[in-house]
Amino acid sequence: MKSENQTVNPEFHFQPFTTIPEMKWLIFWTFLILYLLSLLGNVSVVFIIYTVSSLHIPMYFFLGNLAFLEITYSTTIAPLTLANLASVRKISISLGGCGTQMFWFTVLGGSDCLLLAIMAYDRCVAICRPLSYPLIMTWRMCMSLVVGIVAMSGTCALVWGLLILTLTFCGNDMSIRNFYCDYPALMKAACGDTHGQQLGLYIASTIFLAVPFTLIFMSYVIITMTILRIPSALGRQRAFSTCSSHIMVVLMQYSCSGLIFLFPGSWLSAEQVRVVSVFYTFVTPVLNPLIYSMRNKELKDAMNRSFRRIMLPEKKSDNVVDKTL
Repeated sequence: MKSENQTVNPEFHFQPFTTIPEMKWLIFWTFLILYLLSLLGNVSVVFIIYTVSSLHIPMYFFLGNLAFLEITYSTTIAPLTLANLASVRKISISLGGCGTQMFWFTVLGGSDCLLLAIMAYDRCVAICRPLSYPLIMTWRMCMSLVVGIVAMSGTCALVWGLLILTLTFCGNDMSIRNFYCDYPALMKAACGDTHGQQLGLYIASTIFLAVPFTLIFMSYVIITMTILRIPSALGRQRAFSTCSSHIMVVLMQYSCSGLIFLFPGSWLSAEQVRVVSVFYTFVTPVLNPLIYSMRNKELKDAMNRSFRRIMLPEKKSDNVVDKTL
Protein backbone atom coordinates (compact mmCIF):
# COMPACT_ATOMS: atom_id res chain seq x y z
CA MET A 1 0.00 0.00 0.00
CA LYS A 2 1.41 3.37 -0.99
CA SER A 3 1.79 6.17 1.47
CA GLU A 4 -0.53 9.15 1.21
CA ASN A 5 2.50 11.42 1.40
CA GLN A 6 4.19 9.79 -1.57
CA THR A 7 6.06 12.28 -3.76
CA VAL A 8 5.64 11.96 -7.52
CA ASN A 9 8.77 13.93 -8.51
CA PRO A 10 11.11 13.79 -5.50
CA GLU A 11 14.18 15.98 -5.18
CA PHE A 12 17.27 14.70 -3.38
CA HIS A 13 20.28 16.37 -1.85
CA PHE A 14 23.52 14.87 -0.64
CA GLN A 15 24.49 14.89 3.00
CA PRO A 16 27.48 17.26 3.41
CA PHE A 17 30.85 15.99 4.57
CA THR A 18 31.07 18.81 7.08
CA THR A 19 29.43 22.14 7.89
CA ILE A 20 32.75 23.86 8.63
CA PRO A 21 33.62 26.07 5.60
CA GLU A 22 37.38 25.62 5.95
CA MET A 23 37.04 21.84 6.02
CA LYS A 24 34.68 21.89 3.03
CA TRP A 25 37.26 23.74 0.94
CA LEU A 26 40.05 21.43 2.11
CA ILE A 27 37.99 18.42 1.01
CA PHE A 28 37.11 20.18 -2.26
CA TRP A 29 40.75 20.84 -3.20
CA THR A 30 41.77 17.32 -2.14
CA PHE A 31 39.08 15.76 -4.33
CA LEU A 32 39.86 18.09 -7.23
CA ILE A 33 43.57 17.22 -7.12
CA LEU A 34 42.79 13.49 -6.92
CA TYR A 35 40.38 13.78 -9.85
CA LEU A 36 42.88 15.67 -12.01
CA LEU A 37 45.64 13.20 -11.11
CA SER A 38 43.39 10.29 -12.07
CA LEU A 39 42.65 11.94 -15.42
CA LEU A 40 46.34 12.64 -16.04
CA GLY A 41 47.45 9.12 -15.12
CA ASN A 42 44.77 7.22 -17.00
CA VAL A 43 44.87 9.45 -20.10
CA SER A 44 48.65 8.92 -20.18
CA VAL A 45 48.21 5.14 -20.05
CA VAL A 46 45.62 5.21 -22.87
CA PHE A 47 47.83 7.53 -24.96
CA ILE A 48 50.98 5.44 -24.51
CA ILE A 49 49.24 2.15 -25.30
CA TYR A 50 47.56 3.67 -28.36
CA THR A 51 50.71 5.27 -29.81
CA VAL A 52 53.42 2.70 -29.00
CA SER A 53 53.17 -0.19 -31.46
CA SER A 54 55.07 -2.64 -29.22
CA LEU A 55 52.20 -2.41 -26.73
CA HIS A 56 49.57 -3.47 -29.26
CA ILE A 57 49.03 -6.85 -27.65
CA PRO A 58 45.97 -8.19 -25.76
CA MET A 59 47.35 -7.53 -22.26
CA TYR A 60 47.82 -3.82 -22.94
CA PHE A 61 44.61 -3.63 -24.96
CA PHE A 62 42.71 -4.67 -21.83
CA LEU A 63 44.80 -2.33 -19.69
CA GLY A 64 43.99 0.59 -22.00
CA ASN A 65 40.29 -0.22 -21.76
CA LEU A 66 40.59 -0.38 -17.97
CA ALA A 67 42.20 3.07 -17.93
CA PHE A 68 39.43 4.44 -20.19
CA LEU A 69 36.78 3.00 -17.85
CA GLU A 70 38.52 4.68 -14.90
CA ILE A 71 38.40 8.04 -16.71
CA THR A 72 34.68 7.84 -17.47
CA TYR A 73 33.85 6.18 -14.14
CA SER A 74 35.41 8.93 -12.02
CA THR A 75 33.93 11.61 -14.31
CA THR A 76 30.47 10.24 -13.56
CA ILE A 77 30.99 10.96 -9.84
CA ALA A 78 33.54 13.77 -9.42
CA PRO A 79 31.94 16.85 -11.11
CA LEU A 80 28.69 16.67 -9.12
CA THR A 81 30.59 15.97 -5.89
CA LEU A 82 32.88 18.96 -6.47
CA ALA A 83 29.91 21.19 -7.34
CA ASN A 84 28.20 20.23 -4.07
CA LEU A 85 31.35 20.97 -2.07
CA ALA A 86 31.86 24.36 -3.75
CA SER A 87 28.23 25.45 -3.52
CA VAL A 88 27.06 27.58 -0.59
CA ARG A 89 23.61 26.00 -0.77
CA LYS A 90 22.36 22.46 -1.20
CA ILE A 91 22.23 21.27 -4.81
CA SER A 92 19.18 19.14 -5.51
CA ILE A 93 18.99 16.31 -8.01
CA SER A 94 15.84 14.74 -9.42
CA LEU A 95 15.04 11.04 -9.40
CA GLY A 96 15.76 11.00 -13.13
CA GLY A 97 19.15 12.63 -12.55
CA CYS A 98 19.93 10.12 -9.82
CA GLY A 99 18.87 7.28 -12.09
CA THR A 100 21.12 8.54 -14.89
CA GLN A 101 24.14 8.76 -12.60
CA MET A 102 23.45 5.29 -11.18
CA PHE A 103 23.02 3.85 -14.68
CA TRP A 104 26.45 5.01 -15.84
CA PHE A 105 27.98 4.16 -12.46
CA THR A 106 26.70 0.59 -12.87
CA VAL A 107 27.72 0.25 -16.53
CA LEU A 108 31.24 1.55 -15.95
CA GLY A 109 31.81 0.04 -12.50
CA GLY A 110 30.42 -3.34 -13.55
CA SER A 111 32.50 -3.34 -16.73
CA ASP A 112 35.54 -2.48 -14.61
CA CYS A 113 35.03 -5.51 -12.36
CA LEU A 114 34.33 -7.89 -15.25
CA LEU A 115 37.33 -6.58 -17.20
CA LEU A 116 39.62 -7.41 -14.28
CA ALA A 117 38.39 -11.01 -14.52
CA ILE A 118 39.11 -11.05 -18.27
CA MET A 119 42.61 -9.70 -17.60
CA ALA A 120 43.19 -12.56 -15.16
CA TYR A 121 42.05 -15.04 -17.82
CA ASP A 122 44.41 -13.40 -20.33
CA ARG A 123 47.36 -13.85 -17.97
CA CYS A 124 46.29 -17.43 -17.26
CA VAL A 125 46.30 -18.31 -20.96
CA ALA A 126 49.61 -16.46 -21.57
CA ILE A 127 51.43 -18.28 -18.76
CA CYS A 128 49.77 -21.69 -18.83
CA ARG A 129 49.35 -22.10 -22.61
CA PRO A 130 51.94 -19.81 -24.21
CA LEU A 131 52.05 -21.69 -27.54
CA SER A 132 48.27 -21.51 -27.99
CA TYR A 133 48.00 -17.94 -26.70
CA PRO A 134 48.04 -16.18 -30.13
CA LEU A 135 45.35 -18.56 -31.40
CA ILE A 136 43.10 -18.10 -28.36
CA MET A 137 43.48 -14.37 -27.60
CA THR A 138 42.91 -13.04 -31.11
CA TRP A 139 41.92 -9.42 -31.67
CA ARG A 140 38.42 -10.57 -32.57
CA MET A 141 38.19 -12.45 -29.27
CA CYS A 142 39.48 -9.44 -27.31
CA MET A 143 36.99 -7.06 -28.93
CA SER A 144 34.14 -9.52 -28.38
CA LEU A 145 35.01 -9.84 -24.68
CA VAL A 146 35.09 -6.07 -24.14
CA VAL A 147 31.85 -5.48 -26.04
CA GLY A 148 30.24 -8.39 -24.17
CA ILE A 149 31.02 -7.09 -20.70
CA VAL A 150 29.79 -3.59 -21.56
CA ALA A 151 26.56 -5.02 -22.99
CA MET A 152 26.09 -7.20 -19.92
CA SER A 153 26.70 -4.27 -17.57
CA GLY A 154 24.34 -2.06 -19.56
CA THR A 155 21.55 -4.65 -19.43
CA CYS A 156 21.96 -5.08 -15.68
CA ALA A 157 22.04 -1.30 -15.17
CA LEU A 158 18.80 -0.92 -17.14
CA VAL A 159 17.04 -3.60 -15.08
CA TRP A 160 18.37 -2.06 -11.87
CA GLY A 161 17.12 1.37 -12.97
CA LEU A 162 13.63 0.00 -13.61
CA LEU A 163 13.63 -1.51 -10.11
CA ILE A 164 14.59 1.86 -8.62
CA LEU A 165 11.68 3.54 -10.43
CA THR A 166 9.32 1.30 -8.49
CA LEU A 167 10.48 2.78 -5.16
CA THR A 168 8.22 5.20 -3.33
CA PHE A 169 9.53 8.37 -1.66
CA CYS A 170 7.81 10.57 0.91
CA GLY A 171 8.58 14.28 1.27
CA ASN A 172 9.77 16.96 -1.11
CA ASP A 173 13.43 17.19 -0.13
CA MET A 174 15.19 13.99 0.89
CA SER A 175 18.75 13.43 1.98
CA ILE A 176 21.04 10.81 0.45
CA ARG A 177 23.65 9.77 2.99
CA ASN A 178 26.47 9.73 0.49
CA PHE A 179 28.14 12.11 -1.97
CA TYR A 180 26.66 10.48 -5.09
CA CYS A 181 23.54 8.49 -6.03
CA ASP A 182 24.08 4.84 -5.23
CA TYR A 183 21.55 2.09 -4.79
CA PRO A 184 21.94 1.32 -1.06
CA ALA A 185 21.69 5.01 -0.08
CA LEU A 186 18.67 5.61 -2.33
CA MET A 187 16.86 2.56 -0.96
CA LYS A 188 17.42 3.85 2.58
CA ALA A 189 15.75 7.13 1.56
CA ALA A 190 12.67 5.29 0.27
CA CYS A 191 9.58 5.03 2.47
CA GLY A 192 8.05 1.90 0.93
CA ASP A 193 8.96 -1.78 0.90
CA THR A 194 12.42 -2.32 -0.65
CA HIS A 195 12.80 -6.10 -0.33
CA GLY A 196 12.51 -6.65 -4.09
CA GLN A 197 15.07 -3.95 -4.88
CA GLN A 198 17.38 -5.30 -2.16
CA LEU A 199 17.20 -8.76 -3.69
CA GLY A 200 18.01 -7.29 -7.11
CA LEU A 201 20.98 -5.47 -5.60
CA TYR A 202 22.39 -8.67 -4.09
CA ILE A 203 21.91 -10.61 -7.34
CA ALA A 204 23.66 -7.92 -9.38
CA SER A 205 26.42 -7.61 -6.77
CA THR A 206 26.99 -11.35 -6.98
CA ILE A 207 27.22 -11.17 -10.78
CA PHE A 208 29.66 -8.24 -10.79
CA LEU A 209 31.68 -8.97 -7.65
CA ALA A 210 31.44 -12.50 -6.24
CA VAL A 211 31.50 -14.42 -9.55
CA PRO A 212 34.36 -12.42 -11.20
CA PHE A 213 36.43 -12.53 -8.00
CA THR A 214 35.97 -16.30 -7.80
CA LEU A 215 37.11 -16.64 -11.43
CA ILE A 216 40.12 -14.41 -10.75
CA PHE A 217 41.02 -16.49 -7.69
CA MET A 218 40.77 -19.74 -9.68
CA SER A 219 42.87 -18.24 -12.50
CA TYR A 220 45.66 -17.32 -10.10
CA VAL A 221 45.59 -20.73 -8.45
CA ILE A 222 46.22 -22.26 -11.89
CA ILE A 223 48.83 -19.58 -12.69
CA THR A 224 50.66 -20.22 -9.39
CA MET A 225 50.73 -23.98 -9.94
CA THR A 226 52.15 -23.43 -13.45
CA ILE A 227 54.78 -20.92 -12.32
CA LEU A 228 56.01 -23.18 -9.53
CA ARG A 229 56.80 -25.83 -12.15
CA ILE A 230 59.12 -23.44 -14.03
CA PRO A 231 62.69 -24.65 -13.30
CA SER A 232 64.37 -21.26 -13.68
CA ALA A 233 64.16 -18.81 -10.76
CA LEU A 234 64.43 -15.91 -13.19
CA GLY A 235 61.58 -17.35 -15.25
CA ARG A 236 59.39 -17.66 -12.16
CA GLN A 237 60.20 -14.10 -11.17
CA ARG A 238 59.30 -12.75 -14.62
CA ALA A 239 56.03 -14.67 -14.66
CA PHE A 240 55.03 -13.41 -11.21
CA SER A 241 55.98 -9.82 -12.11
CA THR A 242 53.45 -9.75 -14.98
CA CYS A 243 50.68 -10.59 -12.48
CA SER A 244 51.63 -8.59 -9.37
CA SER A 245 50.21 -5.25 -10.51
CA HIS A 246 46.92 -6.85 -11.56
CA ILE A 247 46.61 -8.61 -8.19
CA MET A 248 47.08 -5.32 -6.32
CA VAL A 249 44.42 -3.56 -8.42
CA VAL A 250 42.00 -6.49 -7.94
CA LEU A 251 42.43 -6.43 -4.16
CA MET A 252 41.76 -2.68 -3.98
CA GLN A 253 38.76 -2.78 -6.31
CA TYR A 254 36.98 -5.81 -4.90
CA SER A 255 37.65 -5.16 -1.21
CA CYS A 256 36.08 -1.69 -1.37
CA SER A 257 33.18 -2.61 -3.64
CA GLY A 258 32.48 -5.78 -1.66
CA LEU A 259 32.18 -3.89 1.61
CA ILE A 260 29.52 -1.62 0.12
CA PHE A 261 27.46 -3.97 -2.04
CA LEU A 262 27.98 -7.56 -0.84
CA PHE A 263 27.86 -7.21 2.92
CA PRO A 264 24.77 -6.13 4.86
CA GLY A 265 24.45 -2.37 5.35
CA SER A 266 24.24 -2.79 9.12
CA TRP A 267 27.91 -3.78 9.19
CA LEU A 268 29.05 -0.29 8.25
CA SER A 269 27.83 3.08 9.46
CA ALA A 270 26.93 5.80 6.95
CA GLU A 271 30.25 7.56 7.64
CA GLN A 272 32.24 4.37 7.11
CA VAL A 273 30.40 3.71 3.83
CA ARG A 274 31.27 7.22 2.69
CA VAL A 275 34.96 6.76 3.54
CA VAL A 276 35.11 3.50 1.58
CA SER A 277 33.23 5.15 -1.30
CA VAL A 278 35.78 7.98 -1.39
CA PHE A 279 38.56 5.43 -1.70
CA TYR A 280 37.17 3.55 -4.69
CA THR A 281 35.79 6.61 -6.52
CA PHE A 282 38.67 9.08 -6.01
CA VAL A 283 41.75 7.24 -4.70
CA THR A 284 41.69 3.97 -6.68
CA PRO A 285 41.58 5.70 -10.13
CA VAL A 286 44.76 7.54 -9.11
CA LEU A 287 46.57 4.46 -7.80
CA ASN A 288 45.74 2.07 -10.67
CA PRO A 289 47.84 3.79 -13.38
CA LEU A 290 50.65 4.33 -10.86
CA ILE A 291 50.69 0.63 -9.95
CA TYR A 292 50.71 -0.53 -13.56
CA SER A 293 53.28 2.02 -14.74
CA MET A 294 55.66 1.47 -11.82
CA ARG A 295 55.49 -2.34 -11.71
CA ASN A 296 55.32 -3.02 -15.44
CA LYS A 297 58.77 -2.51 -16.96
CA GLU A 298 57.62 -2.51 -20.59
CA LEU A 299 54.92 0.10 -19.97
CA LYS A 300 57.26 2.19 -17.80
CA ASP A 301 59.97 2.17 -20.48
CA ALA A 302 57.44 3.13 -23.16
CA MET A 303 56.24 6.03 -21.00
CA ASN A 304 59.79 7.24 -20.38
CA ARG A 305 60.62 7.14 -24.10
CA SER A 306 57.43 8.95 -25.07
CA PHE A 307 57.80 11.69 -22.45
CA ARG A 308 61.47 12.10 -23.32
CA ARG A 309 60.52 12.49 -26.97
CA ILE A 310 57.92 15.12 -26.06
CA MET A 311 60.06 17.07 -23.59
CA LEU A 312 63.43 17.07 -25.43
CA PRO A 313 62.84 17.98 -29.10
CA GLU A 314 64.29 21.48 -28.68
CA LYS A 315 67.47 20.18 -27.09
CA LYS A 316 67.99 17.79 -29.98
CA SER A 317 67.60 20.60 -32.50
CA ASP A 318 70.03 22.74 -30.50
CA ASN A 319 72.64 19.95 -30.73
CA VAL A 320 72.22 19.80 -34.51
CA VAL A 321 72.75 23.57 -34.75
CA ASP A 322 75.87 23.34 -32.58
CA LYS A 323 77.38 20.62 -34.80
CA THR A 324 76.80 22.64 -37.97
CA LEU A 325 78.55 25.63 -36.41
